[in-house]
Amino acid sequence: MRIKNLRLGNLWISVTSVILGMVVGAIIMILSGFNPIENYISLFTGALGSPNAIGEVLREATPLILTGLGFAVANSAGFFNIGLAGQALAGWLASVSFALAFPHAPGFLLLPGAILAGAVAGALWSGIAGFLRAYFGASEVITTIMLNYIALYATNAVVKGMLAKGDGDYSPTIPVQARLRTPFLEKITQNSTFHWGILIALVAVIVVWWLMKKTTLGFEIRAVGMNEDASRYAGMSTKKTIISAMLISGALAGLGGAMEGLGNFQNIIVNTALPSIGFDGMSVSLLATGSPVGIILAALLFGILKIGGLNISIASTTPPEIVDIVIAAVIFFVGANYVIRYLSVKLRKHPKKQPPVASSSEPQAAVAERAAQAEEEGEDAK
Repeated sequence: MRIKNLRLGNLWISVTSVILGMVVGAIIMILSGFNPIENYISLFTGALGSPNAIGEVLREATPLILTGLGFAVANSAGFFNIGLAGQALAGWLASVSFALAFPHAPGFLLLPGAILAGAVAGALWSGIAGFLRAYFGASEVITTIMLNYIALYATNAVVKGMLAKGDGDYSPTIPVQARLRTPFLEKITQNSTFHWGILIALVAVIVVWWLMKKTTLGFEIRAVGMNEDASRYAGMSTKKTIISAMLISGALAGLGGAMEGLGNFQNIIVNTALPSIGFDGMSVSLLATGSPVGIILAALLFGILKIGGLNISIASTTPPEIVDIVIAAVIFFVGANYVIRYLSVKLRKHPKKQPPVASSSEPQAAVAERAAQAEEEGEDAK
């Protein structure tokens, strides 16, 4: 019963955060002279109004599911993996590089190999932070932030110096047999960029749920997250668990990057900033409170907001950046969940205390005294 109530409480926090975030966005629109009702109608119409739009929403949600899962695994172990963007970028580079290195390999080998390369690259990149945390006590927040920028500039150097042709800023397009996008999916979604990576993301959700709930490693990850010292006292290898959690987290983030390289862009370019799927994946996981199923729903919501937000500027003069304000407000309220919980408790009515019943052996004076005390406590509660 307690676990059920906790899940319902987390669901209430997430739903309330989304509603309050949209209210904040509406207030800002009104203050800026825009119509929030028309804009929100345009947003949802642009995200769900056609097969092409739905395909784009699913494509946008695919890497967010994977990076969100990566953050959730690390968070279960008590770590704030802020390096998802760098790990995704490492996976993106590795998957595209693998596909370009074997252009004549058959698809049943090339595509799985490229996907695996992305996962391994992300795992190794996050494993650095995990090793430093396990053996030297280094803060994973600091190390992953630094690794993010190392990944950004190192990737740009590889793309510019090794993959791009001439003075180009992008790699060649990957071979057809390594692409996750197919003519069939393009046809049913009216030439959207939707790809088969959604199936990989859904399989990852099932695997992560099974890992965290049904395996010894998952139990140890959660135990270390709750109390590292107690886990060590119970005989668990906390160092091994820390590194394992970070490796799994990075592998999932690397898969998210591979989805971009093999499905969406089908190449890699020189980036001026870290890919947004890393930080958005953190937001998705926080909104879902780490629940694998909730991560799917949160990723779809972010996909709707981002794809539908593009339609706002088409249907009106409202800048599309208003959607970023809504997303930021949603995450703010998720982070301020204590305030929401506090207010929800305060709004509940306090149950009235029942008057005491006298027993045959209890003096009437004692009964009257207890009744007066109960009435006084009831007034204080009000």
